[in-house]
Amino acid sequence: MALASLLILLTAAGYAVLCAVKPFAPCRKCSGIGVRTRRRTVTVCRRCHGDRARLRIGRRLLNDSRSIHAAGTRPHATDRKATPWQ
Repeated sequence: MALASLLILLTAAGYAVLCAVKPFAPCRKCSGIGVRTRRRTVTVCRRCHGDRARLRIGRRLLNDSRSIHAAGTRPHATDRKATPWQ
């Protein structure tokens, strides 16, 4: 049981390091080419919009959690104490 928990923890830590070092992964829909061929036409990939890479899910979660934390901890202009010379 402890070995399985350790393996899961190491896998999660490895994925977190991968998301920090290499946040973009090749698009799975177009195989990192940026275009898809359908019946005789070549179209830009709808998922990656021709960028050939997509943001990893773990990196997207990290970015969202950072923005939520920053929005909740920033001082607002109305929160400042009024000074006599203002």
